Amino acid sequence: MSVGGRLDLKHGRVDMTHGGGGRAMARLIDGVFRDAFANPRLAAGNDAAAFDWPGGRTVMTTDSYVVSPLAFPGGDIGALAVNGTVNDLATAGAVPVYLSAGFVLEEGLPLAALCGYVHSMARAAEAAGVEIVTGDTKVVERGKADGLYINTAGIGRVPDGVGPSCDRARPGDKLLVSGPLGDHGVAILSARADLALDAGIVSDTAALNGLVAEMVAAAPDVRVLRDLTRGGLAAACNELAQASGVGMTLDQAALPVRREVAAACEVLGLDPVHVANEGRLLAIAAPGDADALLAAMRAHPLGREAALVGEVTDDDRRLVEMRTTFGGRRLVDWLNGEQLPRIC
Repeated sequence: MSVGGRLDLKHGRVDMTHGGGGRAMARLIDGVFRDAFANPRLAAGNDAAAFDWPGGRTVMTTDSYVVSPLAFPGGDIGALAVNGTVNDLATAGAVPVYLSAGFVLEEGLPLAALCGYVHSMARAAEAAGVEIVTGDTKVVERGKADGLYINTAGIGRVPDGVGPSCDRARPGDKLLVSGPLGDHGVAILSARADLALDAGIVSDTAALNGLVAEMVAAAPDVRVLRDLTRGGLAAACNELAQASGVGMTLDQAALPVRREVAAACEVLGLDPVHVANEGRLLAIAAPGDADALLAAMRAHPLGREAALVGEVTDDDRRLVEMRTTFGGRRLVDWLNGEQLPRIC
C-alpha cells in the first residue's frame, strides 16, 4: 500500500509485490531499511559491502532468528538478531564491526510493525558499535513465515594475544557466569497467551561486547567464553566438556537465578540451567585469573550479578555434575528434546 507513490508506513502491509524486484520492492527497501541502517556502505546500493580490513585474525558468524512472539517483555526479534550475532563474535574474542541482515517477510505483516523491528535493530547496532552494511529481503505467502524471520552474519577483529576457544578448558579451571539464568526463556513464556505469567520478568537480551572487552583487559588469557542461548548453562557446559575432554561440576547454591524465574520454573517443571538466555555468558578461567575476571565482570553493568559457579574436573567420561543444596550430586545432562521451541 502506498500514498502518493510512497509507502504508507502507518497503515500499510507487506504484500507479494514487495518481494518482486520492482518499484514496490525498491520503495520498501528505501522507506524501511535504508533509512534505518543509514551508512555510506549501505547507501552505495551494491549487492555486497566493500571495506578495507586491517591484518590479523578475523571471526565471522551467522545465525537466523525465528522467535515467537516477535515482541516479548524486554525486547523483540530486531534487537535479538543484533545482540545474538554480536555476542557470537564477542565470545570468540572478537571486536564486532559489521553485520548483514536478511529478512523473510510474510505477506500481510503490518509495515508499522516491520518498521518497529527494523528500528529496534538499528538502535541495538548503534549501542553495540556495529554497522549493518548489507542485506536482503524476501516476501513469502501469508501463513509461511510467522510474520518475520531474520538472518544475520557478522564479522569481527580479534586483538593480538586473545584466543578463547571451546577446547581450552583444563582441570582446576573456574566457571563463571555473568548474571542470573533463565530470564529470556521465562520472558518468552510470559508473552505466549497460553502460558501467561505475571512475574514481571523481562528478557536479558543485550550485546555483550563491552563486557567481554573489560574481561579480556583483566584476563587476556581467559580460556573459554560462551554465550548462553538455547539449552542454557547445561548445554554450554556439556558442549565445552566434550570439546575439551574434561568434566565439570556446578554448585547449585552458587547459581544466580532470580526468585521470580525460579518460581516460574518450578510451576512449569523447568530447570533454570536448561532455560535459554540472550544476554549472559559463561567464562572459564585458570585459577589464578578467576578473581580478577570476576571483579571485572562485576564492575560492568551487564555483569553486576556475576558469580563463580563451579570448576572443571579431570573426567574421561566428560560428565557435567551438580553439587545440590542438599549435599548430594546429580548429573546435568543434555536435554533430550525441545524444552521451549521458537526461543530465538
